[in-house]
Amino acid sequence: MGGMKVDKNAIRDLADMLHETGLSEIEIAKGDHHIRVARQLAVSSAQVVAAPVAVSAPQAAPEVAPVQDDSSHPGAVKSPIVGVAYLTPDPASPPYFKAGDKVQAGDTLLLIEAMKTFNQIKASKSGTLVKYCVESGEPVEFGEPLAIIE
Repeated sequence: MGGMKVDKNAIRDLADMLHETGLSEIEIAKGDHHIRVARQLAVSSAQVVAAPVAVSAPQAAPEVAPVQDDSSHPGAVKSPIVGVAYLTPDPASPPYFKAGDKVQAGDTLLLIEAMKTFNQIKASKSGTLVKYCVESGEPVEFGEPLAIIE
């Protein structure tokens, strides 16, 4: 980090924010300075022991359609920032859109609050809102799918 002065208190504050919100990563940029703080989430492994049960004749498994990952969907609207998603303009209002509604390119789909600022997330194309991939009040990560438009 040759010549760059590091604000250790700012980094500690970001690390505390990660812990408090349950997010795995926070990234901020101001001018030419860019800070990313990430943490590795611990994966707990619990050993599960099943009790013996009587087994009947096997049944055919029902056909299950393959589930497409929302992040690879061509109509996915992805989060440009880390923050908290809100599907309504304010708590007393209905959602901007519901699944099945027609949207136009540039329509506000939802808000993401980041650092006390509400950022409008707009439809990148016109079409039908298939679904929201997040719930209102849910933390979102950079690049996470927020909605699907077809």
